Amino acid sequence: MLRLTATSAALGLVLSAGVVALAGPWDSGQRTAERVAAVAHPRTGGADHGTEGSARPGPGRPGDGPGDPATAEPGSARPDSGRPGDAAPGRTRPEPAPSAPGVLAALGAGAAAKAAAPSPAALGKRLDPLLAAPALGARRTASVIDASTGRVLYAKGATTAMTPASTIKLATTVAALSALGPDHRIPTTVVADERDARRLTLVGGGDPTLDETRLRGLARDTARTLRERGVRKVRLGYDTSLYTGPERHRIGVNDNIAPLSALMTREGRGKGPATGPAPRSADPAGDTARAFAALLKAEGVRTEAAPAEARAPKKAAQLARTRSAPLSALVEQTLTHSDNDLAEALARQTALAHDQPADFAGAGRATAAELRGLGIPMAGARLADASGLDRADRLTPAALTALLAKAADPARPALRPALTGLPVGGFTGTLAGRFAGSSPGAGLVRAKTGTLTGVNALAGAVATPDGRLLVFAFLADGTPAPDAAQRALDDLAAALTR
Repeated sequence: MLRLTATSAALGLVLSAGVVALAGPWDSGQRTAERVAAVAHPRTGGADHGTEGSARPGPGRPGDGPGDPATAEPGSARPDSGRPGDAAPGRTRPEPAPSAPGVLAALGAGAAAKAAAPSPAALGKRLDPLLAAPALGARRTASVIDASTGRVLYAKGATTAMTPASTIKLATTVAALSALGPDHRIPTTVVADERDARRLTLVGGGDPTLDETRLRGLARDTARTLRERGVRKVRLGYDTSLYTGPERHRIGVNDNIAPLSALMTREGRGKGPATGPAPRSADPAGDTARAFAALLKAEGVRTEAAPAEARAPKKAAQLARTRSAPLSALVEQTLTHSDNDLAEALARQTALAHDQPADFAGAGRATAAELRGLGIPMAGARLADASGLDRADRLTPAALTALLAKAADPARPALRPALTGLPVGGFTGTLAGRFAGSSPGAGLVRAKTGTLTGVNALAGAVATPDGRLLVFAFLADGTPAPDAAQRALDDLAAALTR
């Protein structure tokens, strides 16, 4: 029985890889983090979906903020420093599972093209009773389309705008990839006043993934340049002016999101866990600047006083810079772990690309404009935030499936991380604790979760047994219990795999 279970899991992983292969050239379907994990283990076989981050996170419990419950999904993990797609030095790419040749052949473009699309009538007969489950509450909507043709296979209220919860991150990430490209990196810099080399400013570029290692490297490079100039004592300021608008999300102080600042380290988590809800600093920018001053001191450069918030001089020379992982990796991280801080940061990067203010309103306008340019139906949409924590958000199931189909379009490989980053049922991210046991969706369903109190959603992709890629979105409002609602949504997604 153990051998059979292991074989089924391996087959599921390979089939999940085949789903990706259908959508275009994206490294045989293994997302960056999965391949890195697989390469790190001295064995053959498919991707190691169980080692992403640390232990498999469960779905978690919603954290209630003042007046509004927050999402129940984990936060972020530290991004890889290398380029997406690069194997570890001195190692080869992981070999496919033994069943890969047959499965991948069945999932090839030719097989998918010849296979008949699922019958909408038959699909409706299978999905209708599942969508009617009492666990899905007062309102439930659905959209299922054939990704290769765009044909609508199932629709129930598909154009009804609903609260999307964290599935709104699909809109956030697709817009960011479209506006900025997958190779975009977010900088954090240190500059010196051209008229006074002893006046330094640490300038935040909006990278919430800045960590202690990169901050130490930034201090080391800064100190080296200063020593070369004979400077051993400085005045340090820090500039967070890239962001405008309120620092706090509307839900207020909450373990699911830090104050929104263009300068922070580890999303304001301090020494807390890298993923999931955690107490956040009330002053992440100040904490980062003070840590940077201490690191400068360790490198032999002292600061005259405690760092103070200040605008960088208009005439300044860059002394050092560190950059985030590429946007492709940040998008995967955002979706896999439902990272609220990173989602808001990516939306502000989109706002800047559109010459909009880097605040909630500017990010919403820029994201909507970018998506309309891609042909995404935005009727009834409201993007009050980028993370899905705001109950004022609205998206339709039709918009969500259009986003997924656009990311699967072979003509748009830059959008592919919006699919490769989706959690895998039973294995990674916010789906690690779902599709357990004998569920046919384990390893086959890739989907973004959405959870607020009374709101549950699931939007993603599956492959039919004949290799056709289907994308889906199921949204429910007024759900009486989160666990039962999640199981009902999982049943809907799993039904598509048959």
